This record gives sequence, C-alpha cells and structure tokens, in this order.
Amino acid sequence: MSNSTATEEPHKRRKNATIHQILEIFYAPQRAFKDIVGEPKYIGPILIMVLFLAASTVYSSAILSRSYLEYTLPNSNPSIGQVDVWTENATLWTSAPGATIKEDFNDFINGSYYGNRSIAFSMPNSSQIFMNLIDIGPVNCSATDGYRNLSLRVKIISPKTAPSNASIYLFSGNNSDYSFYDLTETLSNSTAGVWNNLTVPLATEGWANNSVDWTRITGMKLQFGWSENSNITILLDGLYFRGVFQNPLNTDAADYLLNYLLSGLLQFLFRWLLIAGIIFLLVKTFGAKTLWKTIFISVGFSLIIFSVMYLVNTIFVLLTLPKLYYSLEYLGGTPTEMAAATAKIDSQATLFSTISGYVQVTALVWITALCAIATRLSTGFSWAKSATASAIALFVEFIIGLLLGI
Repeated sequence: MSNSTATEEPHKRRKNATIHQILEIFYAPQRAFKDIVGEPKYIGPILIMVLFLAASTVYSSAILSRSYLEYTLPNSNPSIGQVDVWTENATLWTSAPGATIKEDFNDFINGSYYGNRSIAFSMPNSSQIFMNLIDIGPVNCSATDGYRNLSLRVKIISPKTAPSNASIYLFSGNNSDYSFYDLTETLSNSTAGVWNNLTVPLATEGWANNSVDWTRITGMKLQFGWSENSNITILLDGLYFRGVFQNPLNTDAADYLLNYLLSGLLQFLFRWLLIAGIIFLLVKTFGAKTLWKTIFISVGFSLIIFSVMYLVNTIFVLLTLPKLYYSLEYLGGTPTEMAAATAKIDSQATLFSTISGYVQVTALVWITALCAIATRLSTGFSWAKSATASAIALFVEFIIGLLLGI
C-alpha cells in the first residue's frame, strides 16, 4: 500500500464517522452527542455549515423565483441617489416663452422613489401651458414586450378650476410622429392644490393620431388649457414608464446568489456563536467544568436542524407560494401606497407564511431539545438545568435575530 493510500484511509474513515454522527442526530441523538462530546471535532460543524449554506441558498432562490420586481424608466435606485430623474431636474424641460420652470423643494410626493422635489411650471396671464421633455429614449412601449403604463403626479395650484382640456403627447423621432391621450375627463374632478395620481395605458386604442412608433418613444409633452386667462402654476412629480416585471434570477442571479451565500454564512456563525456562548456562560454560572470547545462543537452539530427547516420550507414555497409582483408602490412609494402594497403581498403569501411559522417553531423546539441533550452530556447536569440553559439560549438568539433581521 502506498503512503498516499495509507493517509487517505484514516481521513475517509473520519469523514464517514462524521457523516454517521450527523445522521444519528435524527434517530439516536443521545448516542450521537455522547460520541461528539467524547471526541469533539470541528469537521462536523463545518460540514453542517456547508449544508446550511446550500439549504438556505436553495430556499432563498426558491423565494426569489416567485418574486417579480417592477422595472421602471427612469430606473430608480434610492441607495445611490438615483430617483425620479425626470421630475428632479428642471433643466430637462422646456415650455413656451414667458414660462418659468423651477424645482420645488417644498411640495413633492413623499416616497423614496419620488426624490425630494417636484418641477413647478408657471405662466402668467395665459389660458394654456405646455411642458416638453425631450431626449428620453428611445423607450420601448410596444404592446408585446415594452412598458405598459405611464404614471405621473400632477398638482394644479392655480387656477382653482379644472382645465377645460388636457392632453399628454408622446413622440418618436420628430414632432410629426406623435400620438396623444386626452386627460380632460380624468382631471375634470381635480381639486386645486391636491396631487392627482395619473396612470395612462400605453399603445392602446385610447391614443389619438396614432402615428407614433411605440417601440422608440423619444419625447413627451403635457398640455393644459382653460377657457379664460389666468396665472397658471402646475407641479409635476413621479413621472415613470412602468408595467414591466422581471424575475431577478433572470437579470442579477450571480449577485443575488453571492449575497445569499454571504448572508447565510453570517447567519450560521451568528447563531452558532450566540447559542453556544450563552449556554457556556450559563453552565459556567451553574458550576460546570466543561470546555468551550465541547459546548461549541455540540451546538454546531445541533444546527443541522436549520438546514432541514430551510429544505422543508423550500418544498412549501414551491407548493403554496404564488407569483408575487412587487410594484413601484411597494418598493418605494408613499407610506400609504407601501402599506397597501405590502398588505396585498402579505395576503397572497398568507398560507406559506403560516406554514413557515409552524416549521420554524418546530425547528427551534427541536434544536432546543438537542442542545439540552448536548448540555447534559457535556456537564452532567440534570435535565432541568440542561433544558433551562438550552431554552434561554435559543430564546435570546431568536429575539436578537428578530431585532437584527437575521
């Protein structure tokens, strides 16, 4: 027998023994922990950590496979300061001579996707006003694979009456290729000084003079008119092309999977260190002479149940969770919009959330029992003391994890 073969055999036996110990936790936990406490080795918890990372990543991916995020144009990202670009920058707009265009930092939509300002348009002693936004594309708004809707917020400060005519125009390439949508009826009941939330369907029969190329929208115009001259002031905010929902696994799978692995690693280490640390401090308080290594490795073995929890939850994700569509309102709308969107998502996921809650409770009780066995065998304490130390550790870990969102 060669030296390499001789070296591989003991390693293979140790690995097989570790796998056997892990399996024994499910059907003969006292015998398994007796062996673990008698000869604690880190290879077991490390293998369990690898299994945990795999199970938690599979579970997170299953959840994500049911999630569809709304992609807008502009593509807002509050974390890097990119929000609501078109109604954050007054220099992007033009209007008729004599009109004033400025950014209003005092009156705007309160939502993370809406930035911290609106655009104010004013025209003195006139019966109409228009706002041009050019060089915005090309934007695909075709009925097959383009944006489905255009949403915007409009507030008419003055005059106090609703406009007698209002329209939105979309252009493709030049001013002769356009279509317009009549907003007059939509704004007929508008109240001066109140934000109107407008959603306009794209590429539908509601558009007149339909000569625009819906696959390449390059400009936009809003036009408002009244029957008499007055000082006109209108605010715009929250202008988005919307209605495209994509699954993140189809767009950013590598980034998400890496994040899942890193968060899973932190989660496992946090739970392992915290549960073992609390149990160790408690048993030391009770007068035990056990070693940190013994407690630490024993607790590490018990965490195999979290892997089972994730695998069971993955099955229920696939069986019970419908496709969930996370709209702009959910991702960064006003507080009222976010609350309504969240309530809708929660109602769709009620069955899975209920089952997942029961699975989590079962897993925590199971791990508590395993930690109690490990504590008793490590210290020689009574079942009451061992169970108390284990229950306190798991309860504290659960509360801290809940507060930290881990």
